[in-house]
Amino acid sequence: MMLSRVKPAISSDTSNAQTAAPDPKRNLPQLESFIENRDYIGALTLLDFSRSNGDSSVENILWTAYAAFHLGDYKRAMEVTIRHHDVDSLVHLYLACTYFFLGMYKEADEAAKKSPTNKLQNRLFFHLSHKFNDEKRLMHHHQSLQDVVEDQMTLSSVHYLRGHYQEAVDIYKRLLLERPECVAANAYAALCYYKLDYYDVSQEVLGAYLAKFPDSVTAANLRACNHYRLYNAKAAEQELTNLRENIGGGFKFAEDLIRHNLVVFRNGEGALQVFPALTDVLPEARLNLVIHHLRADDTQAGYTLMKDVEPATPQEYILKGIANAVLGQESDSREHLKVAQQYFQLVGGSASECDTIPGRQCMASCFFLLRQFDDVLTYLNSIKAYFYNDDTFNLNYGQAKVAVGAYEEAEEALCLVQNEKLKSTYTYLSHLARCFIQNKKPRLAWELYLKMETSSESFSLLQLIAHDCYKTAQYFYSAKAFDVLERLDPSTENWEGKRGACVGVFQAIVNGTEPKETLRDVLTLLRSTSNPAAEYIVRIVRRWAKEREKEGNHH
Repeated sequence: MMLSRVKPAISSDTSNAQTAAPDPKRNLPQLESFIENRDYIGALTLLDFSRSNGDSSVENILWTAYAAFHLGDYKRAMEVTIRHHDVDSLVHLYLACTYFFLGMYKEADEAAKKSPTNKLQNRLFFHLSHKFNDEKRLMHHHQSLQDVVEDQMTLSSVHYLRGHYQEAVDIYKRLLLERPECVAANAYAALCYYKLDYYDVSQEVLGAYLAKFPDSVTAANLRACNHYRLYNAKAAEQELTNLRENIGGGFKFAEDLIRHNLVVFRNGEGALQVFPALTDVLPEARLNLVIHHLRADDTQAGYTLMKDVEPATPQEYILKGIANAVLGQESDSREHLKVAQQYFQLVGGSASECDTIPGRQCMASCFFLLRQFDDVLTYLNSIKAYFYNDDTFNLNYGQAKVAVGAYEEAEEALCLVQNEKLKSTYTYLSHLARCFIQNKKPRLAWELYLKMETSSESFSLLQLIAHDCYKTAQYFYSAKAFDVLERLDPSTENWEGKRGACVGVFQAIVNGTEPKETLRDVLTLLRSTSNPAAEYIVRIVRRWAKEREKEGNHH
């Protein structure tokens, strides 16, 4: 909101100072100084004091709305303005601005139409067109933008909102070359660099703004976010703690921002207390709440939050893809998996995202769902250096390596996973077991099974060990696995698998590739069955053992 300062709220006329009686108002600070120093709390305090002393002028009312608006208290600004909308037709436009920041876009549009045509109105209509997803109207107001600072800043902000961060940066860079005094462009450019994942560049550009405005809430918050990305959550949280102490009770919009980001920095602690109330205030709150639900395995809650979101940014497309992918895998829904694959492909194939890390992750996910694992590895290899200690990346990388038969590299990646929750999943255990078996370490695969509690998943892992060890001629552990399977399910298939594996072990002992001591274990396994055919094999094994014993005594 831009209001005229032709007549300040407190008169500065001192022509009758010597003859007039002492006036307690005379030594009050001027409203102008508060506004110039961006001290809107001070301005509001002064305006409230003046009004309590009988100043009910229009100027006082409008400056009150102005100060409240810039404090982020849009509700108060709206309430003050709406009572005096008939003072001047321009007040309709100021009221429209408060509606806009309260998310009341329809009301903003109607109020703005009642004001005279001017540049501010056009800028507001440009933003509203974006909110309404009305491309035709957007282009109409775009054509009315001029090469002036305010219009160019508006254009760059809509680029930012549409995820066109590089286009926004280009405008800010040009503005700074032509008008170096527009230091705010540094803060906005820094925000774009943050969105482009250039956190160090963002921090450097931000420094130019913070040098002049060290108390800026927006800039200090961005610095905290850069610290989170560049260093750690502790450093980021310290930045926000300092920010909270410095701003005191001012800047209402910052309170929500700080509460939101503290939850993020604390790895989701307090998410369900903070995020739900902010989902319609901060766009990131909804996305972070979805992430929280997905991490907590509440897939349906995460999917429900994203279901009606029409994605407009890469992050929204990605999260909608993830929600569909997880739900599709859990419910075995080909429809959800297809939707997820399409969202991932849209992001990964877009000109703005194809060379970014999230873009390449999306293409990897797209090919993962299509089971084209050579293509998955092409994309994952291109970003592997950035994810050495990332458990989810290493799990996905390991799965893809298993799928193409690169078991040694797969084992290496899977063994890097530290998260106990991931390590207890069947996906992790089955892929690691397969690696151990293919890399001739069947005992380690067997130990994975022994650590599991009895369940359908432990039964599935037994089957994997039994069959994979059999295929790779590692018969002893195949026999052990088939033995447990037969006791759980005495089917013909399990008996035949156990019989074949036991014979395989016996043959390896005969050939000298398996130690003779293993023979005792094989006999124990064979005797643990109720199948009469086992006795026939036992007699053959015992006869061979006795003959070997005689030969040994003879020598």
